[in-house]
Amino acid sequence: MIESKKYLEFSQKLGLGKFSSPELFEQVFIHRSYLNEHRSLKTDHNERLEFLGDAVLELVSTEFLYKNYDNPEGELTNWRSALVKGEMLAKVAKDLGLEAYLLLSKGEQKGKGKARSLILANTFEALVGAIYLDQGYEMATKFISDHILIHLEEILAHNLHIDSKSDLQEKSQSALSVTPRYELTSSTGPDHDRVFTVEVFLGEQAVAEGQGKSKQKAEQSAAANALSDWPNILIKLNK
Repeated sequence: MIESKKYLEFSQKLGLGKFSSPELFEQVFIHRSYLNEHRSLKTDHNERLEFLGDAVLELVSTEFLYKNYDNPEGELTNWRSALVKGEMLAKVAKDLGLEAYLLLSKGEQKGKGKARSLILANTFEALVGAIYLDQGYEMATKFISDHILIHLEEILAHNLHIDSKSDLQEKSQSALSVTPRYELTSSTGPDHDRVFTVEVFLGEQAVAEGQGKSKQKAEQSAAANALSDWPNILIKLNK
């Protein structure tokens, strides 16, 4: 049974105050797997909230960049992608303490690494969706500004907005005279919330894997993972 008082206290800790629909805030943390083990629970999982939150997050980020920067559309698109990518959302979710409130199946509770990061990122989006529904666009904008948009300076300072696929292609063509090739290896989840897994190949060698809510995002993730391991990849391929 969900501990409503526990979630009420957490919403206040996050500076969100009292939700007019407390059950909406609780739903943020309910993973589909949890309901599979608690079928008598009369509530829904967080995937629809996540779907909504993803759109709100992108709109708020886009509006912020449009109003505050005169850069070309392509640059702003890369900045926005860096702000709302799964790794960023998962990190912020963890920093906010969302992980301790997740309701998962026993199997998912044991998960770590990329699987847990994906759940955390999805939970953050669900939280944004719940804030938007319960407290409106202005409050959702403030929450996103306080926890996501503040990272833009850091992103620009460390070139985290650079397109990973383009960067990997430039490096691989220069060092190995090959062009990266991406292959979809799996897609899971319902139609409105699929997770794609992609492998990136250099020649015949698979060098990294990535996940995302679209094939494009999964490819970007795979490219970023390849770049993070680039020195080791070069050693392996040059043997």
